[in-house]
Amino acid sequence: MTHKVHMLWAHPRSVSTAFERVMRERGDLTVFHEPFMHFYYLERITRLSAEFEAIPGHPTTYPDTRNMILNAAETQPVFVKDMAYYMADKVLQDKDFMDHMTHVFLVRDPVETAVSYARIDPDFEEAELGFNAQWAMVQHLTARNVPVHVIRSDQLRRDPATTMQAYWEFAGLSPNPGALTWQQGTPKDWKYVEGWHKNVTASTGIKAAPDRDYKADFAALPDRFRTMVDGHLEAYQSLVALTEQT
Repeated sequence: MTHKVHMLWAHPRSVSTAFERVMRERGDLTVFHEPFMHFYYLERITRLSAEFEAIPGHPTTYPDTRNMILNAAETQPVFVKDMAYYMADKVLQDKDFMDHMTHVFLVRDPVETAVSYARIDPDFEEAELGFNAQWAMVQHLTARNVPVHVIRSDQLRRDPATTMQAYWEFAGLSPNPGALTWQQGTPKDWKYVEGWHKNVTASTGIKAAPDRDYKADFAALPDRFRTMVDGHLEAYQSLVALTEQT
């Protein structure tokens, strides 16, 4: 019988890699790090994300990536951290795949997200901010009465133990507080995007939010970033409203 796929639907710079790092430390899951990135950046659009180097032999189509995940789930439960915007339109039409999953969504303030994202990839496009794709997925799932769990990144940073415990209960996973700390270093399958995850690889646990004036940093960005954030603000607010219910 196929095991569950526990899916983290993230947007960039949402502290999702630290969340994934905890899930890796559990030791009872096969973990995939953004497996659909290859599909999105090599098959769907022509602009490559900053700090991205393709892994030779990695699946680049939606069906092949999907099947790689399901094949792994034949052996043990799977955790996947991925960006909703990579393939939301595809997966929402794939009921068989969706029905194998539990669904958690992680969101960060869009101003903070834009500032952090622009620091690494100043050429990112509006879709890549990611909140609209997350909200489309939540709407689809809730319309089908599929449970979703939404977490704010500031909540995760402020109280990782309680936040992760609540998620594990939602996903039907056993408690594992020891997974909240880890050894420094870069997991092998992060090498192709290593530049994005320096804070996590240099840490031994989820860190408190930095003391930084993000509003001032955001004001210094070109106007196009304000237009982007405005275009995702309603989706972000709708997602945050659900955290009061989880």
